Amino acid sequence: MRRLQIVDCRFSIGAASIFVAALTFSLIVAPLIADAQQAPKIPRIGYLSPRARLDPLPYDRAFLQGMSELGYVEGKNVVIEWRFADGAYERLPALAAELVRLNVDVIVAPSSSAIRAAQQATTTIPIVFLSTGDPVGSGFVASLARPGGNITGLSNTNLDVSAKLLELLIAMAPKLSRVAVLGNPGSSTHSAILQSVQSAALSRAGVRVLSVEARTRKEIERGFVRMTQDRVDGVMVAADAFLNEQSQHIAPLALKHRLPSISQPRVYVEAGGLMSYGPNTVERYRHAATYVDKILKGANPADLPVEQPTKFELVVNLKTAKALGLKIPESIRIRADEVIR
Repeated sequence: MRRLQIVDCRFSIGAASIFVAALTFSLIVAPLIADAQQAPKIPRIGYLSPRARLDPLPYDRAFLQGMSELGYVEGKNVVIEWRFADGAYERLPALAAELVRLNVDVIVAPSSSAIRAAQQATTTIPIVFLSTGDPVGSGFVASLARPGGNITGLSNTNLDVSAKLLELLIAMAPKLSRVAVLGNPGSSTHSAILQSVQSAALSRAGVRVLSVEARTRKEIERGFVRMTQDRVDGVMVAADAFLNEQSQHIAPLALKHRLPSISQPRVYVEAGGLMSYGPNTVERYRHAATYVDKILKGANPADLPVEQPTKFELVVNLKTAKALGLKIPESIRIRADEVIR
């Protein structure tokens, strides 16, 4: 009986030791597991742009500001995978595929070419576009009210505005008879914008349109030489992510060649261009963050209506007008939202 008591005692001690070890392990590990389970997932956003990654443009900063206002701080509670094609639009498909491999939660596409590349790369990851002229005609969405797929965002009505740009340029320079449209052939809306301007020119006797294509800074410079050789009277810079980025280069060239010029983004006038007319791009990039926020919180992009701009700004550079020997007509002065002096 004593042997049995000794054996039972040893067994009890061993079992107790195991129990204590298991209990200690659980006390240490359980909180770690609980913390891991409770830690929120950090969303990952892919940002796909055709332009070069220089210092952030006002547009990029506006998007980050919009995200910040909604509580997202890059590097803290959100990761942004920036991908830039450096003006080489043919690189966009590979960059889009890279974002898909990273399994980002949302892809942000600032331009039509970036939207197309993202669309071809995925049909499941939500895509938010920040600017495109014809989302329905381009096949990005089924309708503005109900996009119907994995793509939604903000349109810029480029095609409608293009004809208005020609009208304003002629109002500023009434003697204009030959106008150049500086466009990027790599943009998916290039042909449609050019056709829109040509159609508008047909209704104005004596106005001819010259298409000048540019994919690089060198081609922009050669384009202005060609404009001079062809005796162009004015230039309209088509809306395009790359050309918008080159505003600091294009505006001085237009002034150097003494050409009245107009574009959509106000940054063009701030760079020395004569006029700009279009939606407030900086504000719309900031507002686009709300689409990303809704999707991260579970909204289906198929049910988020595409938003169109309701306000357009006309900005005129008085200093540039004086340098070109132009007097701002009263019709333009009255309509202008701002005159930069």
